[in-house]
Amino acid sequence: MLELRHLHMLKALVESGNLSRAAQRLHLTQSAISHQVKQIEDHYGVLVFERKTQPLRLTATGQRLHVLAETVLAQVAEAERDIARIVEGQAGRLRVAVECHTCFEWLMPAMDIFREHWSEIELDLVSGFHADPLALLREDRADLVVVSEHRKHGANGVVYHPLFGFEIIGIVSRLHRLAQKEYLTPQDFTDETLVTYPVPEEMLDVIRIFLKPHGVEPKRRTAELTVAILQLVASRRGISAMPSWAVQGYLRTGYVQGLRLGKEGLFGELYAVTHGEAAKTAYMQDFLETVRAVSFNTLPGLIPLSPA
Repeated sequence: MLELRHLHMLKALVESGNLSRAAQRLHLTQSAISHQVKQIEDHYGVLVFERKTQPLRLTATGQRLHVLAETVLAQVAEAERDIARIVEGQAGRLRVAVECHTCFEWLMPAMDIFREHWSEIELDLVSGFHADPLALLREDRADLVVVSEHRKHGANGVVYHPLFGFEIIGIVSRLHRLAQKEYLTPQDFTDETLVTYPVPEEMLDVIRIFLKPHGVEPKRRTAELTVAILQLVASRRGISAMPSWAVQGYLRTGYVQGLRLGKEGLFGELYAVTHGEAAKTAYMQDFLETVRAVSFNTLPGLIPLSPA
């Protein structure tokens, strides 16, 4: 019998494009995903996915089931929101603060979708960049803050919700001497100017994890906007390091060149942090799910994170 878990699985497979990413996203093993696909195919006596295609391609039956999944799961989510309003009441407030400049690229679309589903919730973005957003949570000036993985220890009375992981890549001019390298090493930064957002060094993974352990301390120049950083890089006024999803458009057009940082790459993580009681509300849980869904559907190369 077709179950909701099968519909969730189909939706994740279509959106992820392959078995391994869908398994990561659903926190299941690949064999569990394969088993669910086989259950559907055995039930209907027909293939759901065409074999040996990359990315996965749906058969006609699979396409119909995917339409069903999109429709039914959306209706289930809306019904659950309605029930939550009945049980919890309709009042609520959600003030969001972030510590990363690039967060707005995925945060704003997620907030727009959330606002459509929870028009009665007072939704607000705490203005400005915040080097210590956890302080806003402690002082009751924010209800949810977004932080990077290395800040997640030592706070009491709060809950960490994994959002996603991502690769941080080096950015150089296409005409730079480093542009032809397979990957960048810390030593490649020695005589360069590192162009970054205006944040403390300890908040930059490229400095904290990649450069400082090797004793490399390049000159630094800052700019507020992503496009300003990339313009400086394209003009060979320095090199940078940014989340890969934040610069894909510029890489596709050849405006700048992206390179892996180290042979194995450098990776970052993002978490949402809330008070324990706030985490239990239906609208907060729905906001977190909306953020994840919007991010994975619109940003390339994201990595699912296991529950904290």
